Amino acid sequence: MSETPNSNTQGPKQPIAAQAAKAPELIPAGAKPTGRRGQVGIYLGKLFRIFIYEKDWKFIPMAALIAFIVAAVVGRNLFRSMEGTTIGSLALVSVCIWNGFFNSIQSVCRERAIIKREHRSGLHISAYMGSHMIYQAFICASQVVVSMIVYKAMGVRYPAQGLITPWFLSDFFLTLFLITYTSDMMALMVSCIVKDTTSAMTAMPFLLIIMLVFSGVAFPLKGAPSRIANFTISKWGIFAVCTLGNFNSLPSTALMSVIRKLGGVPLVGDVVAVITSPEYAYRFEMWAAGMVQKPEYAFTAANLWKDWGILIAIALLCAAVGTLILENIDRDKR
Repeated sequence: MSETPNSNTQGPKQPIAAQAAKAPELIPAGAKPTGRRGQVGIYLGKLFRIFIYEKDWKFIPMAALIAFIVAAVVGRNLFRSMEGTTIGSLALVSVCIWNGFFNSIQSVCRERAIIKREHRSGLHISAYMGSHMIYQAFICASQVVVSMIVYKAMGVRYPAQGLITPWFLSDFFLTLFLITYTSDMMALMVSCIVKDTTSAMTAMPFLLIIMLVFSGVAFPLKGAPSRIANFTISKWGIFAVCTLGNFNSLPSTALMSVIRKLGGVPLVGDVVAVITSPEYAYRFEMWAAGMVQKPEYAFTAANLWKDWGILIAIALLCAAVGTLILENIDRDKR
């Protein structure tokens, strides 16, 4: 006599197809408009429900915490000297890239089986990706606003003049937003490519290392590495921040710091005392700054538009690649 299996007893692991059959739909049954615009609205509503009920909002206070740490370390000299702005811009851009990567690195791959099923039932991949792009723009904008408030509260002194708009804060917001959003789109593309969330989280550290190494700040780049850097978010993000911060008008303090250390050396102490006096110190710092000015950091709207344009192009390219990959999801045997 055969025994009836106990419903509480855990059976063998179900195959992926069986899991997908029981998974919640991206678009509820009976509410599948043929138009892409209608599907964008439906799925966007689902994403915002996830934001509220599944605590996706936690990315925003996390961004505030990271901004607090960075401002505490580099905020004092940001936009006050060339050296402080160089290191500070690398830190700000790293925060934006970190936030953007974490926002969406698992967004698509964690529901890959559901996407495959819904695509066969009429889901437009362009509508699916479009809703993600709108939702991620909201997340990125919220993170940037919170971060800017934290920077201000921590004593970062913002310049008064903008380049594209009359206000520095609006240009600064757009710059940080574009860096964060472009990073978000790159992570979304990776999420479309990889098999599962484990692979996505494995890929993210490599992307972060590439952004750091090819930023051009941490390590000098020449030849092929310099050309590779042209395809990184970090390079153009740092260019944009330094341009907006009017890098070339700031004093250079590196040489003066070395000279001050020579104050106790016999024979040169008197010369050092004169150079480091209030009457001459600032002039010497500005003279030193003139030797290391960079044309790519010039305070011009053309420079900033170029940096913004490249970031936008990278974001659109990543979104397009991710969409093309998902369009062929039915052929994916994973």
